Amino acid sequence: MTTASTGQNSTTPGSDKPETPSPFRDTGFRWFFLGRLVSLFGSAMTPVALAFAVLQRTGSPNYLGYVLAAQMIPMVAFLVISGGIADRYRRDVLLRVANLGSGITQAGVAVIVLVDAAPWLLVPVAFLNGVMEAFTTPALRGIVPQLVPTGSVQRANSVLSSSRNAIRILGPTAAGILVATIGGGWAIAIDAATFLFAAACMARVTLPSKPKAASGNLVRELTEGWSYFRSLPWVWSITIACAAINAVQVGIWQVLGPVIANGTIGSTGWGAVLSAKAVGLLVLSLVMFKLTVRRPLVTGLIAVSATAAPLVLLGTGPTIVWLAVASFVAGAGASLFGIIWDTTLQTKIPNTMLSRVTSYDDFGAFATIPLGQLAVIPAAAALGANNVALFGGIILFVVALTPLLLTSVRTMTSTEAPTQG
Repeated sequence: MTTASTGQNSTTPGSDKPETPSPFRDTGFRWFFLGRLVSLFGSAMTPVALAFAVLQRTGSPNYLGYVLAAQMIPMVAFLVISGGIADRYRRDVLLRVANLGSGITQAGVAVIVLVDAAPWLLVPVAFLNGVMEAFTTPALRGIVPQLVPTGSVQRANSVLSSSRNAIRILGPTAAGILVATIGGGWAIAIDAATFLFAAACMARVTLPSKPKAASGNLVRELTEGWSYFRSLPWVWSITIACAAINAVQVGIWQVLGPVIANGTIGSTGWGAVLSAKAVGLLVLSLVMFKLTVRRPLVTGLIAVSATAAPLVLLGTGPTIVWLAVASFVAGAGASLFGIIWDTTLQTKIPNTMLSRVTSYDDFGAFATIPLGQLAVIPAAAALGANNVALFGGIILFVVALTPLLLTSVRTMTSTEAPTQG
């Protein structure tokens, strides 16, 4: 199981029950938290700003799919290698470099949008941004157990999730207003600045040592990580489910959603709907700061199946009120699942193996997203946008619950070590 590098559980006076320490007791976590908070503030505006900026500039939903896929493909392609590097070298240094690179590339996106340059230039810049993101994700998922005690991991994940979701409540609405008034380029420029600020904050995070990988050869270490990953059915079964969920959900929500909204509730309404989803994400992330779930995987999978609701409503004819309610429920379910999944991985898998295992998890879960982004518009042209959204929601609901067929998923508890079968 994962061990923390700093901190010990304390005992409440007059009680024999250990008190879970606050993750903010660690200086490194405080700087890490600040960097993530500021960076995510800018990122909260980017999806809406970029989507409508591309649609306004080109008038082509296909172009939006190209740009999003250009960012996602390198992110997926480099995930496994970056997982091995994050287990091999210091994660704090990797995060500094990755945030700096993300700030530079996002600034490039902002310049292209603001000066009305050729829209095809967004594709290579989005590709570079995806490369930076690939080297960020495994380090982020592996660094939390190094910054806080094992008993504080769920609290740390809850705090990070709560702050992320809180700043996303106003971000999409602000982006919708910016798009409708002065355009989305300035929102993207703010995102670039926040990445640079995050890089400065990460410079104040210093880990006691780099992770100690199992061998001195990167290829061998990646092979060991793969062997460990596939020895855990509770991991790979949920990874496969997430692959299908993400292909359906991201393709429909990010690409087809703005297209449907553009002809119905508009950019401001779509921003409000995304903010409602962020409220759901926030509420459950706050609840998870105190709540302990006995059967984490069962609870998480049931919760994430709720993300089907807004897709079904998109297919049956969206209104702002009902779509906002469904998005709130979906956000709550996604938040609960995300915190449970990260905490389970971080507490059940050794830290020396964690970035590699999570990189395989992320690779499997994200690899299908570009397919969904590229296929959803042709599918909508052939079958109708509303039908694609409706049946996509139904498929998502069924797939989310499929891993419950495995005993190791149903019997996983928050306190016991995972079974191998």
